Amino acid sequence: MQRPAAAGSLGPDNDIIVDVRDVHYAVNARPIFNGISLTVRRGRITAIMGPSGTGKSTLLRLITAQIQPDRGSIVVWGNDLSTLKPGEIYGMRKRMGMLFQQGALLTDLNVFENVAFPLREHTKLPEPVIRALVLTKLHAVGLRGAAELMPAELSGGMARRVALARAIVMDPDVLIYDEPFVGLDPISMGVILRLIRSMNEGLGITSIVVSHDVQELSTIAHDSYLLSGGRVVAAGTPQELAASTSGEVRQFMTGSDDGPVPFHYPAPDYAQQLFGDSRGGRR
Repeated sequence: MQRPAAAGSLGPDNDIIVDVRDVHYAVNARPIFNGISLTVRRGRITAIMGPSGTGKSTLLRLITAQIQPDRGSIVVWGNDLSTLKPGEIYGMRKRMGMLFQQGALLTDLNVFENVAFPLREHTKLPEPVIRALVLTKLHAVGLRGAAELMPAELSGGMARRVALARAIVMDPDVLIYDEPFVGLDPISMGVILRLIRSMNEGLGITSIVVSHDVQELSTIAHDSYLLSGGRVVAAGTPQELAASTSGEVRQFMTGSDDGPVPFHYPAPDYAQQLFGDSRGGRR
């Protein structure tokens, strides 16, 4: 399938697909990012990790131009997203595939029609071609035989694989995974890991995987970034992060509750909040 063209596409000597430069972003005056910078390179699996609430999914919204940073820039395929017109942003998104956290299948459509949905929305391909593309993608994720099933008839792992088939049916250049391992049993997780790796290698896709599952990501990622406190606290291969002596990195990589990353969200003094002031009154 012919991919949509994009202005400012990268030349053959430049393999940076996404370049996040000193990005600051806040919600209701609460900082999410304080100068985050990272790059995603062509043909590689880039893992973005961090504790819950560190803005991993927010970063994906910034990269896909759903929201704009307060400061800094995000450059995708050589284009500064802040300079693109709506039509250009729409064209850029058509070059991306997205696997949502819970699959986000359309409950009133069967498996075949869920995967066919992007083709029907964005192309004018004849029905025989749509059928061939959908069955090819379902075969790639091992679910060609489930084409007539409804989403309610699928297990969690099967639903995630159908969602992956839908994400790749337009042959995207970049495939984004938002917490792809949540709620999966070990077998389903192993299948998804294998598919992420095989899609990246076999189709030449650039992959961005957002997750807090350290052990799983370490088996497939080429490059890893660890977010904490609104910034990148470590970057490198999974092996380099595992060998880090940084307290924040060690705490996350080992899953320890003792370290510089607090368990409790910032709050007033516990006793003061429970019992009021020294006179026994309430605030």
